[in-house]
Amino acid sequence: MSTETHHDQNTQGHGDFERRDLSAVGIFYFLAGLTAAVVLIYVLLAGFYDLLGRRDKAHQPPVSPLVTNVPANTREIPRTYPQQVFPDPRLETDERTQLDGIRRAEEQKLNSYDWIDQKAGIVRIPIERAMDLVAQRGLPVHPQGTETTAAAQPKKGR
Repeated sequence: MSTETHHDQNTQGHGDFERRDLSAVGIFYFLAGLTAAVVLIYVLLAGFYDLLGRRDKAHQPPVSPLVTNVPANTREIPRTYPQQVFPDPRLETDERTQLDGIRRAEEQKLNSYDWIDQKAGIVRIPIERAMDLVAQRGLPVHPQGTETTAAAQPKKGR
């Protein structure tokens, strides 16, 4: 294996690479033109959207006098705008937390003791306990003849 480097002279006068392909000045002009085009397009679009915003604001119907505490720009509601101003039903802002709260309240009702009507003596018991009581005692049975005969007989006096 030889370690010598051969410097062959190209017979056509070319060196190791084409020196006319790309120049740094050409790349710079391209990037400067691209930057200018991006800035020009940005300015044109910003002006166009500003024009459309002013046109939309001029054609917006007036707000009802019954509505109070209305921001000046009704198309964009700031984060500091109070949520209680909007009537029900409101949009869900954190649906997972709201759904989790509903499910926890339901589970608490299903698994706790509470009065439903204290005067009448009606209580709510946990569902597991209710199923145990039904399994031990069975379902209540109404006498066959009392309900159907009272409903079938016509009222006298008319």
